[in-house]
Amino acid sequence: MEDPGGRAPAPTSGAQGPPLPERARTLIGSERFRSCAPSGLRPRVTAPASALDCGCHRKVVTQPSCRHSRNLSAMGAAGSAALNLLRVPASRLPAHPRPTWLGVAVAGLAAVALGTVIWRRARPRRRRRLQQVGTVAQLWIYPIKSCKGVAVSKAECTALGLRSGHLRDRFWLVIDKTGNMVTARQEPRLVLMSLTCEGDALTLSAAYMKDLSLPIKMPTTNSLFKCRVHGLEIEGRDCGEAAAQWVTGFLKTQPYRLVQFEPHMRPRKSHQIKNVFRPMDQIAYADASPLLVLSEASLADLNSRLEKKVKATNFRPNILISGCGVYAEDLWSELLIGDVELKKVMACTRCVLTTVDPDTGIMSRKEPLDTLKSYRLCDPSEQKLYGKSPLFGQYFVLENPGTIKVGDPAYLLGH
Repeated sequence: MEDPGGRAPAPTSGAQGPPLPERARTLIGSERFRSCAPSGLRPRVTAPASALDCGCHRKVVTQPSCRHSRNLSAMGAAGSAALNLLRVPASRLPAHPRPTWLGVAVAGLAAVALGTVIWRRARPRRRRRLQQVGTVAQLWIYPIKSCKGVAVSKAECTALGLRSGHLRDRFWLVIDKTGNMVTARQEPRLVLMSLTCEGDALTLSAAYMKDLSLPIKMPTTNSLFKCRVHGLEIEGRDCGEAAAQWVTGFLKTQPYRLVQFEPHMRPRKSHQIKNVFRPMDQIAYADASPLLVLSEASLADLNSRLEKKVKATNFRPNILISGCGVYAEDLWSELLIGDVELKKVMACTRCVLTTVDPDTGIMSRKEPLDTLKSYRLCDPSEQKLYGKSPLFGQYFVLENPGTIKVGDPAYLLGH
């Protein structure tokens, strides 16, 4: 029986079955559904202009065209998976003979559309071509800026540098009474001081000095200092009077204090030092970059030109790579080590600090800097960036965090 408007009575709820899940109804009515469904599967609605408002005489064509039959076959399994994902069992769909066949068609189209999306996302992506360029030979963390490094077998690679347990790279700093940084450029014997960690305690040590134990986290009652590192302000938590007396007693020149960078403090921006860095690149007390990479082959080439050999620690790299060509690191744009991705930013300029013997703390002010100047200057077109300083090693920043281990292969990402 028809109603006065000429339309058939609506099917009863028993004929329709339980309603579709909200997620399916949302997808069916969305632009994403209409754009994802193949054109041959989209409903073609035809009606006289006068009938559009009342919905009369509409005809929905759901048969796929021949050219889309392959799409149906290819995505059939994906559509079934989509129905399962939507938790719509076949028993809940309307029966074909009943007037609710339109709901079946729409639900099927929704399944195909969602299945297409799932299939596209689940497709295995083509892996970038990887070329092994070397192997991690050594990993170094320098807890106190300009002080002795700590060799580790593995380290967590973070945006602010390497981390091993409670030791962080350049998270401690020696300052003078005005808050200015003190490095081995001014106090060469700093390279003989070391900060190590065992359990929940830090140990400050140096030759002919009694070890000093420090807490991992300084008391919040300790003073906060405004420090300056290469002209940029950064905070530091005072490590206490005992640490200040220890450092001052070892250097024997003027009063110094030791401060610690804490995670909640605001780091320095690398691009404020060199504008080739990204605005997101940050550091604590390092010169400019969180990571320095050097190759054994480059070090060997330099030593072949010197009368007195130098060590990698003269240049204080974080990651030393073996098994590559001489100065191969100059050509690496992106590296993959373990699950860590690194991006090269610029070469590292070298200064008088490289002439400090890491074993004696004596500064020669000559080698290896003079030899580097004879063959490792930048191209004249890059003098605005590098000046007249020689280049040795490369600065990298973090693209994807993870863990690096000694012995890990280093891959060049892309070409």
